[in-house]
Amino acid sequence: MTEGPLVTRRRLLLGAASVVAIGAAGRIATLDSSTSPEGDPQPPCEPQREIVFGSSAATWQLSDADYRRLFVREAEMLFTEDDLLWYRLRPKPDSVLDFKYADQIIEFAEQHGMLVFAAHLVWDEGFGEGWTEDDLWGMDEQTARKVLFDTVERTVKRYRGRVAAWSVVNEAIGTEGVRGLRTDVPWYETIGPFYVAESFDIAHAADPDALLVLNEFGYETVNEYGDRPDDKQRATLRVVDRLLDDDVPVHALGVQAHLPADKFAERFDPVAYRRFLSEIASRGLKILITELDVLDDGLPADRRIRDRVVADAYLRYLEATLQEPAVAAVITFGLSDRYTWLQEDYPRKDGAPRRPLPFSEGLRAKPAHHALEHALETAPPRCQLWEGVGSGNRQEFAAG
Repeated sequence: MTEGPLVTRRRLLLGAASVVAIGAAGRIATLDSSTSPEGDPQPPCEPQREIVFGSSAATWQLSDADYRRLFVREAEMLFTEDDLLWYRLRPKPDSVLDFKYADQIIEFAEQHGMLVFAAHLVWDEGFGEGWTEDDLWGMDEQTARKVLFDTVERTVKRYRGRVAAWSVVNEAIGTEGVRGLRTDVPWYETIGPFYVAESFDIAHAADPDALLVLNEFGYETVNEYGDRPDDKQRATLRVVDRLLDDDVPVHALGVQAHLPADKFAERFDPVAYRRFLSEIASRGLKILITELDVLDDGLPADRRIRDRVVADAYLRYLEATLQEPAVAAVITFGLSDRYTWLQEDYPRKDGAPRRPLPFSEGLRAKPAHHALEHALETAPPRCQLWEGVGSGNRQEFAAG
């Protein structure tokens, strides 16, 4: 099999020609309906076989010329890995917002005709050393609201019309929380549960054309904390239903999809997973796979064995996931093992370098790349959503 790119720029522009309408309540109409949830007619959609493929990247990674060339060749959507996190934007609670790195990564995407998935506006991590526990948990409600909502509003306004989708709230759902929301985050403690809805409202007001995403993990297999995927799925549906009932402009669910390679075929229930995705789609939401990679714990150090098992996990997961037509994008958390968070944060105990991504540390295509390519090429047709999403003026986010 060749090592050609997973996508082409021509394909991106063709895919961007399909339109998905968002109704008055901010919900995206389901793919198999000719009307929105409110009964308004939708523009016709000519389904496209191709799915938007992207990857995360950061300015410090793209300073590597070889990796930059690979990224430009492969990705049609750029997930901003570091450059819009708070340790960049607001290094300390009293810092003036600094958009230097965010400007650079978004300009890079524009220069190369890529869509931008910007992350994360609201998260309980990503603050950096300039924030203390007292800073995070000790704010009164008024201060917390000003710090959080001012950052959300100013950031989205700055990039209005330049960002296709925002990860508005990341990792806020928990099985032990209240009505599906985690309570062990500073924004819940200081502002209350409505910080989620207000963040979406503020982001939508700042850019009515952007796709707004609730991003979350833990839907595929039992995690390291013993949480069952069906528990997380039920909690998510509860949160989504509450937000939509309150007319909060949530347009999509982001599914991180950090997968375990070891015994994945035994641990993953594709039928139950597809049922969950269908439940999300029935609410009128799109689905983006946002941080796909495969952890190779429990596998031998032998690279050939690991690569084969990792590729099998990619293929099994995507063959099930892409049967759901509401899945509009697949984004890996990095393209190459040269830059994977798993090596930095969770190194293997045997010292063998991690191999979770489609390309090796030497930037050569691995079996995981071929699995991705096959899954994307054989996926059923679906509508796209990247042109004119939102209730404001129509625009194409694809440059060029």
